Amino acid sequence: MKILLACSAGMSTSLLEKSIKDYAASINEEVYVIAKPSNEAKTCIKEFDIVLLGPQVKFMEGQFKQQAGDIPVVVIPPQIYAMAKGDDCYKLAKDNIKK
Repeated sequence: MKILLACSAGMSTSLLEKSIKDYAASINEEVYVIAKPSNEAKTCIKEFDIVLLGPQVKFMEGQFKQQAGDIPVVVIPPQIYAMAKGDDCYKLAKDNIKK
C-alpha cells in the first residue's frame, strides 16, 4: 500500500508518517508512506493508492479529488491527526482503498 500524506508544510505529518510505518511493521505489513506539503503532494498523486489530507488542508479536498481521479482522497479526523495515531490512520487508509 502506498500512502501520500498531505498537509500545509509537511512537517506535522512527518510524525504521523513514522507512526504509520511503525504500526505497519508491528503487524508485519509493508507500507510506503510519505508526507509532503500540499503543493508538492498535488504533483505526485497518481503514484499512490490513497491520499490522506491533514485537517488543516481540508479546504483543498475538492482540488485533490479532482486531480486524483479514482484514487481515494480522505481527510484525517483531527483526533487521529493530533495524536499521530498511526494505527488508526493505517486502518483509515486500508478501509478506503478501492479493492
